[in-house]
Amino acid sequence: MVKNIFSKISIGLCALALSGAALGAAKGSADEAIAMVKKGVAFVKANGKDKAFAEFSNPKGQFVDRDLYIMVYDMKGVNRAHGANPKLIGKDLLEIQDVDGKFIIKGLIEVAQKGKGGWYDYQWPNAATKAVEHKSTYVEKVEDVLIGVGIYK
Repeated sequence: MVKNIFSKISIGLCALALSGAALGAAKGSADEAIAMVKKGVAFVKANGKDKAFAEFSNPKGQFVDRDLYIMVYDMKGVNRAHGANPKLIGKDLLEIQDVDGKFIIKGLIEVAQKGKGGWYDYQWPNAATKAVEHKSTYVEKVEDVLIGVGIYK
C-alpha cells in the first residue's frame, strides 16, 4: 500500500517536471529573439519590404516560432507587419500604453533610433496565459522601420 502510494507520487512528480520542462521549451529565449530579428533584417535587405512584411505576417511562416514572432513598425508608430495579430497591420499604435502607462511603441522607436539593436521592457498580456506579464522586445532599425521580437520573462 505505502509502496503503491509512493509509486503514484513519484509518477506525478515526474509528470509535473516534464510538463514544466515542456512549458519552458514553449517559450522563446532572448538569444532566439535576437537571432530572429537579425534573420528578419537580412530578409528585408535580400527581398525588399513588401515580400518581407508578407512573410513576417504569415502565421505559418518562417518568422513565427512558438511564442516568438516578428512585428514591424514605421518610425511614426504604424504597424507594417505582425506575426501574431494581422488585425494590427496598418494601425497607428504610437500612443499604445502598457498597464503602468508606459508608451510601448514610442519606447521601441527610441531604442531603434539609437542605431544599434536593443531591448525595451514593458508589461503585456500573454496570449497563452491571458495574464499580464513582463515582456522585453529586442528591436533593430532597417531602412525606415524597426523589426522587433519580444519574449516573456
